[in-house]
Amino acid sequence: MSRFTNPFNQHDPDRYAIWEMLVKRDIEAFIKNKWEKVAGDFIEEGFMGTDAHFSGNPDSWDLSFPNLKSYQQFWCDQAASFSETDWEDDPQKKLYEVTTLRDIDISEDSALVHKKFDGAIKKKNGPTELLNWQTLYRCRKVNGHWKIAGFTGFLPHPGSGSTQQPAVELPETASQHATAGPYSPVLKVNPGQLIVISGQAALNPAGETIGDTIEEQTKFTLENCRKQLESAGSSLNEVFKVTVYLSDLDNWTRFNTIYKEFFSSPMPVRTAVQTGLLNKFLVEIELWAIKK
Repeated sequence: MSRFTNPFNQHDPDRYAIWEMLVKRDIEAFIKNKWEKVAGDFIEEGFMGTDAHFSGNPDSWDLSFPNLKSYQQFWCDQAASFSETDWEDDPQKKLYEVTTLRDIDISEDSALVHKKFDGAIKKKNGPTELLNWQTLYRCRKVNGHWKIAGFTGFLPHPGSGSTQQPAVELPETASQHATAGPYSPVLKVNPGQLIVISGQAALNPAGETIGDTIEEQTKFTLENCRKQLESAGSSLNEVFKVTVYLSDLDNWTRFNTIYKEFFSSPMPVRTAVQTGLLNKFLVEIELWAIKK
């Protein structure tokens, strides 16, 4: 059976309608960057979407889409970027080829739908984009029509030949001394796409040093790090390695008080040294991260 063909027939109208909504209508709207074609397929009240970040560990999932408006913005941004890209193959055909939706659990007017992506699409004069994850949609029947109430997306695809492992993982047997600060002793990293940031300091866009205290400079420096990461499609949550340069190690405790507010478990591995810094810098920070 062709991937373009609905695997369910009219004798199974509920599953047939769900496939039409989550595969055919979604792909055709996405290709044309036309949110209005799928806007009626969502239940706005109570809608929420979870991003699993390709991890099987729920502790690393987050509520990236607390409402329908936030998901709409993400969907439109992704669709715009996709439509502006020069693909080597027919993008609509490739999306159908990599998409599988056959597992649909229905109980009364509720459904749990398993949508899987397994494949790749190549850019002209550019890299190949790997499409390898699954999404669990929560759907409800409203006035005779199936609609999307929420989802958990970007989950690992267990049936794929290229199943993605957690990007950053603290080994179960890892240990460290009792006086350790806010950092992990060791992390296992699944490279994917690495992002490396040059040393950042408390500089504004005009090149002016911001802050006279270690607390002020640490906060401004980490905000600069956050901006650089976001420009590369990452965030502080994806950082796994930090190098800290302090002009005076007597500021260490005060630095840590601010630093630990910006990171969550597992804390990045970290090295800190005292050294001479340019201008009036009290701290400089270099980061390694992975792309979301």
